[in-house]
Amino acid sequence: MARFEHTVTVAPLDRGWFEEAAGLTVGLLDASREGRDGAVLLADGRAVDGLRLLKGRHLRSGARYGEVPASPGSPGSGGAAGAAAEAVDGPAAHVSGAGDSSATLSSAVLRAWRPSHSVEVESLVVEDGMSLKVRLRLSEPRRPRAVELSLSGHQPGGGSLYRCSARGSADLAAWWAAVDRLPSAPPAARAPVAGRAVHRLAKARLTLTPRPAEDGSWRVTVALSVRGRWLLRPVGAVVLFFARGPVERGLREAAESAAAEWNTALAELTPLHGEALRAEIADALVNPDGPKAL
Repeated sequence: MARFEHTVTVAPLDRGWFEEAAGLTVGLLDASREGRDGAVLLADGRAVDGLRLLKGRHLRSGARYGEVPASPGSPGSGGAAGAAAEAVDGPAAHVSGAGDSSATLSSAVLRAWRPSHSVEVESLVVEDGMSLKVRLRLSEPRRPRAVELSLSGHQPGGGSLYRCSARGSADLAAWWAAVDRLPSAPPAARAPVAGRAVHRLAKARLTLTPRPAEDGSWRVTVALSVRGRWLLRPVGAVVLFFARGPVERGLREAAESAAAEWNTALAELTPLHGEALRAEIADALVNPDGPKAL
């Protein structure tokens, strides 16, 4: 097994502001309703950008959402995106035969909408013949405590080498506890964010462990471990020995890039609260590319 590690410094996120923003976002969506042709409307009548109800009842278990391209005689239905919506609950072959195989198709099914308990969404993305199913679960959405993510990908007819799966979770309560420690305290014994990926040839594990710095910023350690599977373990060890440099460099560059994007995003956030923050979030839901987008 090979292990790689890199630590980056990021700006801290205020917990109170994060939980307030999450609660307001959930509240805005919970008060939304279905409009004409499946458009999702906020309470003020404006449509949420990129979100359209394809089937079922809005915010009820089993509701399907996606973007359906306009077509003569069949507004709001049919087409490749309609096939993608069907494929969330059925074989991926339904999507691959729906049109141009190089197109990107996506849809989402709401599995649970209980704002005080959990929200669960399953989505399907098909691109260049590859099908990726993603399941996301958020616990206590109004004041998020945990996020769970699972995904599985395959290429129909491609065999086991074209299949992979992954699972990950973020314990937000443990994250806040870790960054609330004294800078001199040892890091958390268990990483608040962890994920595993499995392929026929190898397994990988990724963890994120934060700790506070003296200046109030966060120091986040990104750790990646990789090992071969079955009879390929000896071969994998040799490959990783020669590939160690590029893998270390790739992890470092990815971590530094993510940290830079995080810092830029936080610097651009307006520290609003209450109704002003609610209005800002509503504007972002309606027009994410506008001047007020979060």
